[in-house]
Amino acid sequence: MTGPAPGAPADGGLDHVVINVLRRMDEAADLFAALGFRLTPRGHHSLGSINHLMMTAGPYLELVGVPETGPQRQDVLDSPFGLNGLVVASRDADATHARLAAAGLAAGPPVGFSRHVTVDSREETARFRTVRVPADRFPAGRLYHCEHLTPDLVWRPEWLDHPNGFTGIDALTIESPAPEADARLYAAASGAPAEAAGGGWTLRLGQTRVAIVPGPAGRFAALTLRFRGLDALEARAAVLPEATWVRHGPDTAALTLPAFGLHLPCRAAP
Repeated sequence: MTGPAPGAPADGGLDHVVINVLRRMDEAADLFAALGFRLTPRGHHSLGSINHLMMTAGPYLELVGVPETGPQRQDVLDSPFGLNGLVVASRDADATHARLAAAGLAAGPPVGFSRHVTVDSREETARFRTVRVPADRFPAGRLYHCEHLTPDLVWRPEWLDHPNGFTGIDALTIESPAPEADARLYAAASGAPAEAAGGGWTLRLGQTRVAIVPGPAGRFAALTLRFRGLDALEARAAVLPEATWVRHGPDTAALTLPAFGLHLPCRAAP
């Protein structure tokens, strides 16, 4: 595998994108594995949620849900089903909190949590700190900042090579009934400038483009994924009744997963 060295993105870049599967984690994990994504072992967060990651050398995808028994994280239960979390990288959660306060966003204080990770037959503890902006200001989906205190337990080389060639996240499309006003909010929250583009607005979180476009209601509408090539993914999607695959050209396609409300444009970039 070639490309940049794996590790937590720079401050203000895209850290990861969250797909909320609520109580359907087994179904979601089986589907993404069948599509050729390499999932990390299931994690159990100390705050009452469970997850699987689909890692790249930079930003990653996270399936998040709640366990069948025990504590169940309320903000996961209250969040939209499907594509719903935009997570910005932070190298210092306290500094991020201060910046958000200065920008007029009443973010909650940094919250620490952890999950166990098995690495080379040893149990380790991955630790994080997050800063969340008020949910009512961002109705399309959750937006928060994440500081990785143990990035070496997240960006592991054994998790980076996907059978379907998944290598990155190119873009997130957000629909909004007030795209200009929402673009200003996303810019204030992320620290990235927003620029007018056609009928909408765009900003960049590292190498990932966030497009805010007109729509009847606020929602995370599409996530564009990057692959080394599309043939391996196409072969897997074609035999799965849970997936719809439309090839637009040699290097572009669209993958739809109706059970989870996901529209995933796909691009090949060897």
